[in-house]
Amino acid sequence: MATTLASLDARQLKLLKGVLFIAACLPFLRLVIFTVTDQLGANPVEFITRNTGDWTLYFLCITLAVTPLRRFTGWNWLVRLRRMLGLFAFFYASLHFLTFLWFDHFFDVAEMLKDVVKRPFITVGFGAFLLLIPLAATSTNAMIKRLGGKRWQLLHRMIYLIAPLGILHYWWMKAGKNDFSQPILFGLIVAALLLLRLYWRFMQGQGVRARAAG
Repeated sequence: MATTLASLDARQLKLLKGVLFIAACLPFLRLVIFTVTDQLGANPVEFITRNTGDWTLYFLCITLAVTPLRRFTGWNWLVRLRRMLGLFAFFYASLHFLTFLWFDHFFDVAEMLKDVVKRPFITVGFGAFLLLIPLAATSTNAMIKRLGGKRWQLLHRMIYLIAPLGILHYWWMKAGKNDFSQPILFGLIVAALLLLRLYWRFMQGQGVRARAAG
């Protein structure tokens, strides 16, 4: 079983991507069904806003978890799933933003921008969403070639800023309700995933210095 998981052929990987795509669409389909069947509760806008925001953070965390999981398991094919996971984070972030623009401001962009400036938690969330846009726009193979590997990697490291901004947005939103359990959980997960990267980078630097000294 370990050998099978360590290397997947093209057919297996394609099947896995299809299963992952369907699974990632399920929260959206649930929202559609709940909307059609009038199961969104007493405050439908809050339900949609909370649900799309939660799934944005879920997919951000899953995307950040790909590299650590690959390094711990040796399953290098996980990297082939990261782009799809990141795009689903952007998809749910777009739904989250669209809910705010549509139901809170009825597509009045001027009023929406006033709200962004007025309320810090919206400012942070809006900033995180704007930073996600170039990442989603450059997720194609053509854009990777156009930018070059190093510049593309540098651009996509913005995810390390976007994830904490998303946590801060969630924290401030929950502050009014004095409910910090979920923001703390998300924050701990993101912090652990980012600290692992810092540790590996530090150890890599130590190895380079040791080889240079040798």
